[in-house]
Amino acid sequence: MAITAEDETVPKKNTLIPMVGAVVLLSLVGGGGGWLTGKLIAPAPKPAEAAASTHAAEGEKSGEGEKTAPAVSNLLELTPILTNIGYPAENLIRLQVGLVFDGPPDPALAETVNQNIVAYLRTLSLQQLQGPRGFTYLKGDLEEIASLRSQGRVTKVLIRTFVVE
Repeated sequence: MAITAEDETVPKKNTLIPMVGAVVLLSLVGGGGGWLTGKLIAPAPKPAEAAASTHAAEGEKSGEGEKTAPAVSNLLELTPILTNIGYPAENLIRLQVGLVFDGPPDPALAETVNQNIVAYLRTLSLQQLQGPRGFTYLKGDLEEIASLRSQGRVTKVLIRTFVVE
């Protein structure tokens, strides 16, 4: 195709400046919309001084100086377990658990559950304990063992420490 005189006289428009302007404008609109949505959805945070004075006032009302975690009367901490796992046998596992009973805790029953947990841990392999899924399965198995051995009296197993060496 031949170049004619008409093609040379038409000036080319610079499209870079409008493109940058559009990107800046859309970024500002998006940021403003996100800020507005955040203000509408999230509650305003309390100032640190107001929260501290609220806690102090609650402590004075209840007659105690410091707030402490409430004691759970149906929780029984078991002695820490340190044993080797099934495969590889040179790896050790340290596990400390607490049992939540539906009534008053029974130390003899808790010792039976503890021994059953030790026997179960000795059958595990390292591959079964790896990752978050392995931890979830271990917690489910421990709760099932505790529930079966206690005939439903243990409602929950709380894992305090879990270390595999």
